[in-house]
Amino acid sequence: MSETRTEAGDGPPGAAGGDGGPAGASVSRRPLAAFAYTAADAEKSRGVRRMKTFATGLLLFVAVVYVLATWAKNEGWGAWTGYVAAAAEAGMVGALADWFAVTALFRRPLGLPIPHTAIIPTKKDQLGASLGSFVGENFLSADVVRGRLHGLGVAGRLGAWLAEPAHADRVTRELATALRGALTVLRDADVQAVVGEAITRRAEAAEIAPGLGKTLERIVADGSHRRAVDLVCAKAYDWLVFHGDSVMDAVQGGAPGWTPRFVDRRVGERVYKELLRFVTEMRDMPGHPARAAIDRFLRDFAADLQADTDTRARVERLKSELLARPEIQDVIASAWSSVRGLIIAAAEDDRSQLRLRARASLMSLGGRLVTDGRLQAKVEGWAEDAAAYVVTTYRGEITSLISDTVASWDATQTSRKIEANIGRDLQFIRINGTVVGALAGLLIYTVSHALGG
Repeated sequence: MSETRTEAGDGPPGAAGGDGGPAGASVSRRPLAAFAYTAADAEKSRGVRRMKTFATGLLLFVAVVYVLATWAKNEGWGAWTGYVAAAAEAGMVGALADWFAVTALFRRPLGLPIPHTAIIPTKKDQLGASLGSFVGENFLSADVVRGRLHGLGVAGRLGAWLAEPAHADRVTRELATALRGALTVLRDADVQAVVGEAITRRAEAAEIAPGLGKTLERIVADGSHRRAVDLVCAKAYDWLVFHGDSVMDAVQGGAPGWTPRFVDRRVGERVYKELLRFVTEMRDMPGHPARAAIDRFLRDFAADLQADTDTRARVERLKSELLARPEIQDVIASAWSSVRGLIIAAAEDDRSQLRLRARASLMSLGGRLVTDGRLQAKVEGWAEDAAAYVVTTYRGEITSLISDTVASWDATQTSRKIEANIGRDLQFIRINGTVVGALAGLLIYTVSHALGG
């Protein structure tokens, strides 16, 4: 940073010009917006200037007192003038020493290249690094974080907070808003592709035949399939009644060409009647032999699905063919749109089961965190472990954030901003130095005068 001049008026009476910046040159950094010199800082600087004026005025006052007291002493006005002169002299020394110390923090006093002055502008980066190291060693340690969290009783406080209905409602609303936002940001095409690929890959990887066999075996064992057989028989009967002519025509059409047509017609009618009688008996007779045959077939098929290698292979080939069909892929892809719409609608509805169950779960969790000591210990252990992991794993990044941020600040802006915020207190040091110096000088003069005669 090239040599710059900062706020004037910091020198003692009679100082010419402003105080110079640190000697030498360094790379200029642009101050961060969050650390820029603001209007509020300017207002604080005006307060600092008023305190500087007061402190400097006090220095001038003791200087005048010293001159007058010394003159009065030399004119023989009395012994008391020596005490006043000693107090004023020591007050000037204290004021000048503290002025030098305060000024040396921010700039070079009188612009002179005195070593170890302009500390903040010249040592800013080292101060930032030291601050980062101090924070890392004393605040970002696992033991400190664990002890602090353990003393806070995070689980109990969180439980008491969540147990309040208003707080549970608030968390539910925030979660619903976050869920809607996440679903809105996601692109349907991307999610559909991922969901479709995941479902297809999972379905292709898993063999379905044994599972189908076990399911079918249980269905047959408890007779649940009989309702399906009843439905098929009823539909078959209705179809035969409605399409009787078509059945007879089909039978006649398959007859040899050399048979008479009336014979074909009689055969067709006979076949139709027998078929209708068979279906009617199956529909009306639960113990019909055909039904028993269906039960045996289903039991055998269930066993083959579980044990027969050829049957299982054929089922897997059929599964792969079905999954490869575009219609099936479209159904899988469209599942995301349906699920997304349901979730968004439920999240927006205050009385939806999703919102109500989430609210009830949060309140239940809060109640358990208040009363269940084991759960409290577990949650607090998780919190402590997570915090300890973060501070131990990312301590370097956190401390470097401090040091890098300080290093990025412009030295002049940094000095001005710090002085604007703490300058009033530093001016009190000058005032106190003047007063304490005067009292100390008076005490020393009194003791010396008493001991000397």
